[in-house]
Amino acid sequence: MSALTATLAGIGWWSDGLPDWAAARAFAATGALPADAPAKPSPQLLAPNERRRAPPSVLVALEVALAACRDAGHDPAALPSVFASTHGDLGITDYMCATLAQAPSEVSPTKFHNSVHNAAAGYWTIGSGCMRTTTAISAHRASFAQGLLEAMTQLATDAEAVLLVGYDTAATGLLGTVTHSEGLLGAALVLVRDGAGPRLSASLQGGDAPEANGPLAARGQANAMAPMLPLFDALAAGAPSVALHAGPGRRLMLDLAHG
Repeated sequence: MSALTATLAGIGWWSDGLPDWAAARAFAATGALPADAPAKPSPQLLAPNERRRAPPSVLVALEVALAACRDAGHDPAALPSVFASTHGDLGITDYMCATLAQAPSEVSPTKFHNSVHNAAAGYWTIGSGCMRTTTAISAHRASFAQGLLEAMTQLATDAEAVLLVGYDTAATGLLGTVTHSEGLLGAALVLVRDGAGPRLSASLQGGDAPEANGPLAARGQANAMAPMLPLFDALAAGAPSVALHAGPGRRLMLDLAHG
């Protein structure tokens, strides 16, 4: 495929112990963790009662999405969005499977409402008042790379700016015996056609992506969204290129011009 291009206008980040992109960059450079990091995200886009009810997947997705929009100086209501998650919310999926098997009449309406893969995208569009297109993508370990391809393709066609969000949660219960994921991890990018910021050039190629060995990748390797982490290590280090897993025998090559 021919190269797709975009400028990275804003970044949002949240992981256990690293609650924002500034903390993640500092950790990548020094190995230091911030003191008194919050135990979970608390996205201000949601009212307090909604934050209490929202599952971890929604909390982390909205936290990083709003942070990226603020970093870019873009109105969240004006951006089309792409939400990429390997599994959605594994805790809710495990609850749904167990309850439907044992006592189907006792399924929680709220948890059922949050069990769909596009739940985070729905909360985002409602909370931000966004009427633009939103896309929810799942492609197993290639979810982030395929989400990035989708966002950059939208930029190449009719969008001036696109929000990309990648996130995954911990596996629990019996579901954790068949699919492994630990912790809570999310990151977001606001991509624009032109402007200030690192310039990305992406091309889909044959071959496997190399094993990740950066500090952020090492810290978050147990989470299902770990395949996105080499990009954030490259951004933190100012590396000129990086490859992301994009499917069996496929890699997304990214050239980065940091300016």
